[in-house]
Amino acid sequence: MLDVFGSNPTQMDYKGQKLSEQIFQGIILVSAVVGFIYGYMAEQFGWTVYIVMAGFALSCLLTLPSWPMYRHNPLKWLPVQELGTEDKKPAERELKRHT
Repeated sequence: MLDVFGSNPTQMDYKGQKLSEQIFQGIILVSAVVGFIYGYMAEQFGWTVYIVMAGFALSCLLTLPSWPMYRHNPLKWLPVQELGTEDKKPAERELKRHT
């Protein structure tokens, strides 16, 4: 049963993280404004809290799982380097100068 969870990719790229954060903040902001207005008009602070909590639950559902829309720009990793640089003496290594 747990094999189903292991087959799903869990990595989110950087642009996907940014999109996820923007969606999360947007839903929280909209639900807070709508909840405040509705709670003010109904004169019930409880409705404000319920609407904000529903917005939080919706934003968590949309942003916490690594949906495919958050994985469009995968990272390109560097190729594997050989271990030959460790055997060189310090005098044989090239000095890197920062300018």
